[in-house]
Amino acid sequence: MSCINDSVCKLCRRENMKLFLKGDRCYTDKCAFERRPYPPGQHGQARLKFSEFALQLREKQKTKRYYGLSEKQFQRYFDMADRSKDVTGTGLLKLLETRLDNVVYSLGYANSRREARQLVSHQHILVNGRRVNVASYIVKKGDVIEVDQKSREMNKILSAIQSVARRSVPSWLEADHGSFKGTVKDLPTREEITLPVEENMIVEYYSR
Repeated sequence: MSCINDSVCKLCRRENMKLFLKGDRCYTDKCAFERRPYPPGQHGQARLKFSEFALQLREKQKTKRYYGLSEKQFQRYFDMADRSKDVTGTGLLKLLETRLDNVVYSLGYANSRREARQLVSHQHILVNGRRVNVASYIVKKGDVIEVDQKSREMNKILSAIQSVARRSVPSWLEADHGSFKGTVKDLPTREEITLPVEENMIVEYYSR
């Protein structure tokens, strides 16, 4: 996850949607997007007309920020998707969804993707019984993701499990919170990826 020096709440307002970058706070009335649902800056409430290029850029920026990636990382995933057998846009979203940090978040063991990346980087997560500390690790069908035995009493993990009811575990994953494990039942289809993004616009952006 890239380093963000600006307020992450401004990113949600800029993209006109909740990116859930602050975990539990995003579900409360303290959420900046709920209080000010318009772009930041003195012209934030002005009615603006966007060009086709601007709309493509916003879709790319929204997706990149949702998954917490830098521009270089996002470009690399696009290039990988472009070389894959999948339709480029769908392949891109599949790659992003199956990153280990995103899977840890989706299983409910972290309150945000940034927190999930920290758990992976600090070696609290195992994949198929082996410790993995690379957040960009791509999981495969049948992989078992679990919280390390010594880390299961961490407050942030227990808090995330308690609040997971606020968001459902994707159908392509299976979570067993009692044993701190999760299984990748299958790779996600486009219908199972709930991010409201028009991936074709991202493809058009990079193909211009």
